[in-house]
Amino acid sequence: MSDLQKRIIDLAKGSRLLNLATVTEDGKPWVRYVTGKIDEGLSIRFSTRLDSDKVRHMRGNPNVHVTLGEKDVMKAKRWLQIEGTAEISTAQAERDAFWHDGLKAIFKGPDDPNYGVVSVNPCRIELGSLGSLAPEVWQPEE
Repeated sequence: MSDLQKRIIDLAKGSRLLNLATVTEDGKPWVRYVTGKIDEGLSIRFSTRLDSDKVRHMRGNPNVHVTLGEKDVMKAKRWLQIEGTAEISTAQAERDAFWHDGLKAIFKGPDDPNYGVVSVNPCRIELGSLGSLAPEVWQPEE
């Protein structure tokens, strides 16, 4: 794992409030908050209602953009811009693995038929900082 990958994971670790941008059916951007987690492979996962607008948008166009910054707004000096492709999973193993008690406010349980997990698989991640005009760029090796 590269030093840049480690710094990306360090900035995004834990459950985070993320800005997720999708494309509507008429080609317009739509941004909303989701709570997600990044994994060691730099994919981001979050839960969703399968009847949500974001799922409808991602089924029509899986290209998404995620942004996040440092947790402490008063000390925020770094941020991530993540371009990726969304995959919606209803596989029980994926739903069980992502389940936590905080989801009880939205879903009946990991077997709820409207519960899904979205994985955003990045094709480009920019790590920006106040100290530089040009971001550091991570892209998967081909």
